[in-house]
Amino acid sequence: MLKYETQKFVVEELSNITMPEMKGNEGRFEYTINEVKINELNLTYADLAFQPGLGLLFEVQNSSIALSFQRRILYWFFYDTGAINASAEGVNIHTVLHMTKDELGRLKISNITCDASIGKMKMKFTGTLGRVYDFLATFLTTGMRFLLNQQICPAMNHAGLVLINSLLETIPVRTEVDKYVGIDYSLLSDPVVTSRSLDMDFRGMFFELENENNTLVNYAVNPIVREYDRMVYLGLSEYFFDSGLYSYYKAGIFQMNIANERMPKDLEMLLRTTYFGTIMMMNPALVEYPISLRLELNSAPKTTIKTSGATVAVTAIATVMVLPPGTAPVQLSSMTMVRSCLLMLKYSVFIDRFKIFSNQSALESLAVRFCALSSCLSLSLTILTKYTA
Repeated sequence: MLKYETQKFVVEELSNITMPEMKGNEGRFEYTINEVKINELNLTYADLAFQPGLGLLFEVQNSSIALSFQRRILYWFFYDTGAINASAEGVNIHTVLHMTKDELGRLKISNITCDASIGKMKMKFTGTLGRVYDFLATFLTTGMRFLLNQQICPAMNHAGLVLINSLLETIPVRTEVDKYVGIDYSLLSDPVVTSRSLDMDFRGMFFELENENNTLVNYAVNPIVREYDRMVYLGLSEYFFDSGLYSYYKAGIFQMNIANERMPKDLEMLLRTTYFGTIMMMNPALVEYPISLRLELNSAPKTTIKTSGATVAVTAIATVMVLPPGTAPVQLSSMTMVRSCLLMLKYSVFIDRFKIFSNQSALESLAVRFCALSSCLSLSLTILTKYTA
């Protein structure tokens, strides 16, 4: 697919080649050649490959270009005009795109190495004196082949250094994820090209929108790709997840109040039963008032990635309170709990985006922010997921 799109792009750019007007004389003939048009490009062999240490190699071999142009020829007192159909054969193009990162961490084509050649060129004249001018073909084809050959590499350079770079400059490397956090996926270094891969190291760091400079220090081990059977491999380190969890934690997302209409009846019954004795000892009148459960993390979750899955460790505080109307809440209990959740994560990669999701509950896939609920009051993860989903 990538080779096809590259080939299609090259054909479009070469089709836009413009050539200067060519004037001259040969004996008693005076001629002018103009309005050159590329009619068809037949890329017999085109290949896109990695050039170790350099970049991407796009190579065209033994291809042909069909073109036409207008002639004006004066011979003695005879003046003639008409079209000339020509074909360039044995067209070879060898182009290497050298890639780096710019100052913002975007991918950039820093240089293009190009070499082009045309094996031979044929012309066919039309018009009243078409056959008479055939002897000029040798002279004209030499000049046209030279001019056309001189236009191929400039067209390739313009396509890469101007058009492709202009497109790459529109790609953001730092953007908002939602109203709480953003993500920075700029390049950390220049791409590394081997004989079988193009390796790019992205930052992969989340940050809090309200305080973009407050980011997590990266101590994670970089992922290593050991397979090359598929087109794209994406490696995510623990820092990718940890920075996201840290940013959401700093944004105050990992906290929840379950009270009043948000309090399920069976959970309320469980809490009242558990703390009935405490309420009676404090103030029996509190029995009739609403009860609430506050859950919040007191530190950012920590991720550990293994082949078996991703483990997220959280430390949470669960506070149970009674809510008498018109007065301050009365605390019944406050507990600090440590819990780890093992998640089996999957990911899907698309051309313009990727998704990461869990095959467990929706709560777990949202940065596992409610993992601490499973420890609160010894309730299972299944029950709490049901209550808070």
